[in-house]
Amino acid sequence: MNDYIAYCGLDCEACEARIATVNYDNNLREKVAKEWSTLNGVTITPEMINCVGCRIQGPKTPYCESMCNIRQCAMVKDYETCGKCAEMMTCEKLGAIIKGNEEALQNLKK
Repeated sequence: MNDYIAYCGLDCEACEARIATVNYDNNLREKVAKEWSTLNGVTITPEMINCVGCRIQGPKTPYCESMCNIRQCAMVKDYETCGKCAEMMTCEKLGAIIKGNEEALQNLKK
């Protein structure tokens, strides 16, 4: 499996936080922080936009590092992704992602 596919099936390579990090793009960090703050109703600073990918060694956003219950679950179960889990299609944690994102679901089924 592509290392940039997150535990939930999202493509980290396409994530603007990762793109800003690997390109050292502070303008993009500011844009993403503002968008994510508005979207999530919390304060996210540009300094928090520092991530190389969910399953890649290196920095993660604070949410991805310690608050993402999907990532935490897959790591505890020692799964490469949620695609290895027998409960994938009925999982409440994962449901919010795969019900609204066909690409993520297909990534997990590969």
